[in-house]
Amino acid sequence: MTAKPIWFAAPPTELSVEQVPGLAAGGLVDSLGIELLECGDDWLAARMPVDARTRQPFGLLHGGASVALAETLASIGSAAAIDLSAKAAVGLEINANHLRAVREGWVIGRAGVLHLGRTTHVWDIRIADEAGRAVCVSRCTVAIVDRAPPR
Repeated sequence: MTAKPIWFAAPPTELSVEQVPGLAAGGLVDSLGIELLECGDDWLAARMPVDARTRQPFGLLHGGASVALAETLASIGSAAAIDLSAKAAVGLEINANHLRAVREGWVIGRAGVLHLGRTTHVWDIRIADEAGRAVCVSRCTVAIVDRAPPR
């Protein structure tokens, strides 16, 4: 992890979901009930409910919901670490290992930056249940691309 803050302007706790491009109200983040919690110099955290929106047919947290939480954290982190007037952060690759089933409550994701390059960022995301037990580990690579000119 880095020793100094990575954020371009304001840390993500000062950002609302509506301020992060691609995460506007009515989108996936809103649909899944993901809430930003806190951040440090090079990490951020969010939580997601385990309820009808995020469970699979057998009543367990859907693995895709965990992946959505992981990529959301990585995307918000990368977006907050770059100049959004010139660049955009887009998911390039993600992997996940699902370690524990969760039936109810909340899961908390914590994303720490592993690499902040000019064209890619790599994030390590750990998702745990409310008791702190590991639920999912994920790594997400985010591409940093030139922002398309307005049409």
